[in-house]
Parts: sequence; structure tokens; C-alpha cells
Amino acid sequence: MDIYKPLVALLAIVNPVGVVPFFIHFTTNLSREQRRRTMVVSACTAGIVIALSALFGLKIIEFFGISLASFQVGGGCLLLISSLQMLNAQPAEARKEDVSEGSSKADAGASIAVVPLAIPLLTGPATISTMVIYADKTRHWWELAILCGYGVVVTLVTFVVFSASSKIARVLGQTGINIMTRLMGLILAALAVELLADGLIKLFPVLAARTIS
Repeated sequence: MDIYKPLVALLAIVNPVGVVPFFIHFTTNLSREQRRRTMVVSACTAGIVIALSALFGLKIIEFFGISLASFQVGGGCLLLISSLQMLNAQPAEARKEDVSEGSSKADAGASIAVVPLAIPLLTGPATISTMVIYADKTRHWWELAILCGYGVVVTLVTFVVFSASSKIARVLGQTGINIMTRLMGLILAALAVELLADGLIKLFPVLAARTIS
């Protein structure tokens, strides 16, 4: 397994900088202590989703009798769709309904740390698919441990970004955040095509023969 590709893919999908405008919008009326609690809960939830996906994702796939090659093709398509959304300067897994739900919950004083901030704005189906695909590529226990450790990395990065959200918004502005989101989307698109091609070759080995020839 290429150790660094999963981390690059995760940071591109989660893209906490792209979620900064939503975080600021949802937490405008919260106290300093409430904002900090929201940061901790949302960042930790994202990390837990990533770690659990790496540990148990394969077992769930096996339970439903889905081949890894099929899942890899589906996951690659999902990543590609997410990357296209990011190229339009939108969070990878956000929908208008999720944003509306978050605004309603924030106005009602309900917690938005887990839904929709952590799930699906930070993590969702594309993130889970990525972890399952890379978990299948591990050959040693320490490689799987590193994958789980990436959940901790994402947690720390998300917390730091949210803590500095006001400064990031002031320095980058909406235009700068959109540019970063599009760059992450471009990286994710390349990774998605690679995973998709790998899955297709597993399903149709003749494709590999034609490539070699």
C-alpha cells in the first residue's frame, strides 16, 4: 500500500477549509464555549468515522457479498462525483438539504456538530469508500494502524482549521476558499480515476492485457 495516498485522499475529501464558511454560518450565535465544543465534537466524529471505516468496512462488504473490485469501481465513481462537486467550489459531500437542515438546527439551538457538520459536510460515503478501498490494500497490521492514525491526523487538522476559521475567512476570503476547494477537487479527481481504473482492470482483466500490448 502506498502510505501517503490515503492521507492525501482524505485531506482532499474532508477539506476542512472548504467547510469553514458553513462552520462560521452555523456557529454565529454560539458562545465561545459552545463553539469550542462544536469544534471538538465535529473533528473527533470525523476521525472516528475514518478509523471505523478502516477497521470494519471490509467486514461489512464481505457480509453483503460484494466483491472488492465492484466496490472499488463504485467508490471510484463516487469520488469522481465528489471531485466534480468540489471543482464547482462546493464541499465534496454537501447537499443543499444538509445546509438548510444545519441552519434550521442552529436557529433552534440544537447541536450541529455531528449532523450536518461532521456528517456529511466533513465525512460521508466518499470518505468511507476511500478508507475501505485502501484498507483492502494493507498487508500488515501496522499499515492498518497507520490508516486508523490518519483519522487522528484529520481530527487535528480539522480542529486547527476550525479554531482559525475567522482568520482563514479574513485572509483567504470566499474566493481563496473556493480556489483551494477546486485544487483539492482536482487532486481528488486524479485519485478517483486511478481507483476506478484499478477496479475496472480487476473486473475485466482483458483491459490490462490491452494496456500492456
